Amino acid sequence: MSDAAPSPRTRARRLHEKAAYDRDTINAILDAMPVAHVGHVVDGFPVVTPTLQWREGDRIYWHGSSASRMQKRAADAQVCVTVTLTDGMLLARSGLEHSVNYRCVMVFGQAEVVEGPAAKEAHLKEMMDQLFPGRWEALRPITAQELKATRILSLPLTEASAKISAGPPLDPPEDVTWPVWAGVLPIHLTMGAPEPAPDLAPGIALPNHAAKYRFGVSSQED
Repeated sequence: MSDAAPSPRTRARRLHEKAAYDRDTINAILDAMPVAHVGHVVDGFPVVTPTLQWREGDRIYWHGSSASRMQKRAADAQVCVTVTLTDGMLLARSGLEHSVNYRCVMVFGQAEVVEGPAAKEAHLKEMMDQLFPGRWEALRPITAQELKATRILSLPLTEASAKISAGPPLDPPEDVTWPVWAGVLPIHLTMGAPEPAPDLAPGIALPNHAAKYRFGVSSQED
């Protein structure tokens, strides 16, 4: 038996009863949660950075500053992108059986850089169209300098898997009669009332894409 530590991909395959590999499940989670965490190695040390991700077909994309050391080191390197939705807290009858209901996707692969200002602009427009349909056309046009200062990375979904934990706590039979409350505390993401910028010019109405936006819900569900 080898003493070597299992690879990240091997560890990600544990808890196989919670795993899902079908593309519909993976896509639904990615589409519902724009916030992602990108894990990679910088100067020999593991680093995880939060960012926004969006899916176009069978690839995911994320962007950042071209000057960012993280973005530079992630380019053409092996990365792991993780997207998670937290659905509930599980209260069991023993401490170690407490858990969380969640939906999660992990995508492994070599990050690829999007080259060229036209391609960058097209992908940034797609991100905006998915989050706030129709907003891109109303915005001040993006400049050549802004495109130059932006790096967009992508990953194919060829090595992606989902894990889903749902349902009540699974106490062993001998603990079921223990006299303490057990169950699920559901977690729901809700939007608060829109807060206009303090310097917003008078007479500018709240657009529908802002009024109707629901965080944590796939745009396909609207």
